[in-house]
Amino acid sequence: MIRVVLADDEALVRGGLRMILESEGDISVVGEAEDGNEVIDLAVEKDPDVVVMDIRMPGMDGIAATELIGQRMPKVKVLVVTTFHLDDYVLSALRSGADGFLLKDAAPESLADAVRTVAAGDALLAPAVTRRLIEHYVGQPEPDGGLRDGLDELTPRELDVMKLVATGMTNAEIAGRLYLGEGTIKTHVTAILSKLDLSNRAQIVVAAYESGLILAGDKGTSA
Repeated sequence: MIRVVLADDEALVRGGLRMILESEGDISVVGEAEDGNEVIDLAVEKDPDVVVMDIRMPGMDGIAATELIGQRMPKVKVLVVTTFHLDDYVLSALRSGADGFLLKDAAPESLADAVRTVAAGDALLAPAVTRRLIEHYVGQPEPDGGLRDGLDELTPRELDVMKLVATGMTNAEIAGRLYLGEGTIKTHVTAILSKLDLSNRAQIVVAAYESGLILAGDKGTSA
């Protein structure tokens, strides 16, 4: 059973999210919070697998709460739910340690799938959503020199894997593209996280774009 805490300052929104998730047989909502301070306390008390986090909340916002959860409870995954055209904070949320994000106008069934995906620690989210958000918020910036230097620590195969992670592909999809075992891909992802001092796949995506390794619109690499 995947244990979930909901964080949103609107009771109606929380109620809707709860109804969607509790209609699934493998997900249980174990708590609700209306601000960042409350969700931190609930995360400590309930020890959920996933926190579904709104960004805009009174007091401590979702970005600060995400960062604190990452520091205090690194095993707890954070799924940020955002309004694409209004929230300019998605990139900040990813840098703060969010494990994935979902658009508020997504189909209801997408929420449960997103929770499962984040709980499993696999993909950031669906590739189309990943590309859309990254292209909007990152675009094609001037490469970050420090990040670019860090890429020198990666092997050619790790660079290939990093590019494909940045397009939103799962480990299984990357394994198929590169004709490698899924376990081998997991090993490469772990090495990338360690060498670049990143905490999750979401931060790999941001680092790939900010370093100039991949540009918005790229489809990844071929074997």
